[in-house]
Amino acid sequence: MDRSQKADAVAALNATFNEVGVVVITRNLGMTVAQSTALRTKMRDAGASFKVSKNSLARLAIEGTSYSGIGDMLTGPVALATSVDPVAAAKVAIDFAKTNDKLEIVGGAMGTQVLSPDGIKALASLPSLDALRSRLIGLVQAPATKIAQVVVAPASKLARVFNAYAEKSAA
Repeated sequence: MDRSQKADAVAALNATFNEVGVVVITRNLGMTVAQSTALRTKMRDAGASFKVSKNSLARLAIEGTSYSGIGDMLTGPVALATSVDPVAAAKVAIDFAKTNDKLEIVGGAMGTQVLSPDGIKALASLPSLDALRSRLIGLVQAPATKIAQVVVAPASKLARVFNAYAEKSAA
């Protein structure tokens, strides 16, 4: 890799670090190409990415970003899982590590907050951003539905009373 390619790689990583909500650092302990491809596919499906990077280039790329605290974790054969959704990359990495002992979770960060492997596991147990949004919409929508039911109820009761009087007088 020549100097210009390294500069391009650092710039691309720096742009990634400025856009994402979470970075999960994993250690590859001899995964096969098929296993690595399966992990990348799962990450892509969840809206995340998984990239193997040279540690020295990643250290240069995190300078000036909120992820500068993860520099100490960038040792050995590591890969970076990133996503805009703070839960997606962590969830996929943890799920994959449960079924594959060749992927180890080293740690990561969510903004300036550096996370240990246990912190990443806790983050993965949270619901996704879309699930939280749908839950919030449900909570906001529920009172409106109840108000509509309360407003409509007297009219329907009144209609039943009129109907009962009409049936009584017809008989």
